[in-house]
Amino acid sequence: MTGAESKERRKTTEKTATGVQDALSVRKLVAPRNRSAKTLSKLALFLRFLKPVTWIPVMWSFLCGAVASGRFGWEDLAGWKFLLAMLLTGPLATGTCQMLNDYFDRDLDEINEPDRPIPGGAISLQNATILIAVWSVLSVIAGYLIEPLIGFYVIIGIINAHLYSANPIKLKKRLWLGNIIVAVSYLIIPWIAGVIAYNPEFTPASLTPSLIIAGMYTIASTGTMTINDFKSIDGDRQVGIRTLPAVFGETNAAIIAAVLINIGQGLAAGYLLYTGQTLFGWITALLVVPQVILQFGLIRSPRTMDVRYNAIAQNFLVAGMLVSAFAIKATQQ
Repeated sequence: MTGAESKERRKTTEKTATGVQDALSVRKLVAPRNRSAKTLSKLALFLRFLKPVTWIPVMWSFLCGAVASGRFGWEDLAGWKFLLAMLLTGPLATGTCQMLNDYFDRDLDEINEPDRPIPGGAISLQNATILIAVWSVLSVIAGYLIEPLIGFYVIIGIINAHLYSANPIKLKKRLWLGNIIVAVSYLIIPWIAGVIAYNPEFTPASLTPSLIIAGMYTIASTGTMTINDFKSIDGDRQVGIRTLPAVFGETNAAIIAAVLINIGQGLAAGYLLYTGQTLFGWITALLVVPQVILQFGLIRSPRTMDVRYNAIAQNFLVAGMLVSAFAIKATQQ
């Protein structure tokens, strides 16, 4: 290679790196492309935009909070309040946050997931903006109908989604902060909303156990959020998104995630034992064991085991959340 060719290649590389980095600090119009997303039906496309798989943790957290309120029974599963809450915590509020994430991450998705609806050209920025606005309003209304304070909580969740994804703050590129704010939005906010929905006369004393347990599971959830980052590690490194896998490497990030997951649940079990809920405490502790076993495979090969780990291990973690909720309920009766 001649000196001139070498110099030209360096200029091209620097230009590319600068252009990719600019995606983090400015909004960029993504040109529509003819990709497979356009072949989906409008309903299927809309559901893909809302990412239904992300609804479940938030819906489950609300259920745990409702149980922990001490005033939720089996008959309430068919009640209008619970059904509306599932609509809120699933397709409405969580769906809104997912659409916001896709909107602000459209440049990053060009690298990591180019077939997502916006970078794939199936949903225009104008239509995405309209959908987000309508869904945000519907989410706040649904929260208010359940309990006025929950409408305020929904607004906080939507603000958190902006803080996570939107420039210039964009917490997802700030190492720990992104996963923490998502964990709070997925766990503490819906859990406390569940308590308030069924016990609107709550007191600081009655709310404290739920805040403690939800906070401890938020630590564990921060670990599970880290595992979700393995799938986009290449794109994150290219544009400077500082996730744990991108900064510390796959193996170290998997170890950190495992430690957070185990510590959070261990603290929850310890708290239940401390408060005299011995049976619930030991059940919660035992549910951590299969997760630890699965973590050995995750640490050996994070990128190939991340999906399998979450698909299996998450079941034990969410079971522990519900066990803890029943433990709190037992103390309120």
